[in-house]
Amino acid sequence: MADNSFESLFARLRRFPDVEAANLQAWDATDRLLLDTALEMHAAGMLKPGTRLAVVGDRYGALTLGALTLGADAVRVHQDLITGERALRANAEALAIDVGFKHLPLGAGLLEGASLVLLQLPRSLAELEEIADAVARYAAPDVVLLAGGRVKHMSLSMNAVLARCFDDVQPQLARQKSRLLLARGPKPVPAALPFPVTETNDELGLTVCARGAVFAGTGLDIGTRFLLDFLPRMPHATHAVDLGCGTGILAAMYARANPGARVTATDRSAAAVDSALATARANGLDGRIEVLQDDAMSSLPDASADLVLLNPPFHLEAAVHSGAGIKLIEAAGRVLAPGGELWTVFNSHLHYRPALERLIGPTREVGRNPKFTVTASTRRP
Repeated sequence: MADNSFESLFARLRRFPDVEAANLQAWDATDRLLLDTALEMHAAGMLKPGTRLAVVGDRYGALTLGALTLGADAVRVHQDLITGERALRANAEALAIDVGFKHLPLGAGLLEGASLVLLQLPRSLAELEEIADAVARYAAPDVVLLAGGRVKHMSLSMNAVLARCFDDVQPQLARQKSRLLLARGPKPVPAALPFPVTETNDELGLTVCARGAVFAGTGLDIGTRFLLDFLPRMPHATHAVDLGCGTGILAAMYARANPGARVTATDRSAAAVDSALATARANGLDGRIEVLQDDAMSSLPDASADLVLLNPPFHLEAAVHSGAGIKLIEAAGRVLAPGGELWTVFNSHLHYRPALERLIGPTREVGRNPKFTVTASTRRP
């Protein structure tokens, strides 16, 4: 494919329904480097005819749709975020590509028989470990894993993680501030799957389960810890929602403290949803907590919750950006019943207070420490 064709394809990609802004785009130089390298390997005869392709970590469809445009017969793709899945489908529709790709969970269905895997490297080494294990466990013996990332976000630890699952790991030359790691020769893997990891948090008296892609793993991030300090002051809700639930710690702690409440734990990440469900089961709360993969509670009815708990993200990929948090606050305003409350913890420098007042209603500061602010906002009638 010629360079101008790549430009034409990428220029038409959108991030929607994820946050869109002038400084955020739906592809990066790593997508292009992965596709270029796959095409070069094919031209050099390094890939067999009928190569079965799997894509992992495609953010908005650049890799999947680029591969199909290059002539791939079919692409099996895993995207952890439901916003990524929906963006890929929307971009495919806009490009009139209605066949050729299939979404699958990370596992045998995605990787069985795959001889080429294109991977946008995750930030988390635990997530990379889970992906590398899955490729070594399920893909073809002659599989080639092309893992790419922005140089500034890569580390030698990534090479070491891949080397635990592959005999041959070769860093490639950087181009446009992106670099690929080429891994071949999958090693035998243990019979037991390494994820989810399970650990008892003695501070909370809670068993926490985590897939590799979940923020903070089995740990308790400091924002959630601070919000939990105020659990005794939170209202007793008929229906409470842990929005952006991660491993489900907030949902589990609230459900345990409020036996009469129905609790929904929701996240856009498939790994988070799997982790929250496992956490609920491990603590005997799975009958009390519904776990749902969704984008900003889009499937929950208006005015259907009395309480929303939120520890919003402050990053969008590599950028510090408040857009993701604002989107979740706006969603809480729709889902909360009049008089319901949103309890939020956030980095104080992000100044969410005006958005909370505008999108929810009267907002009071419940607590503050040197890093975080906790607020409670009441949904206006």
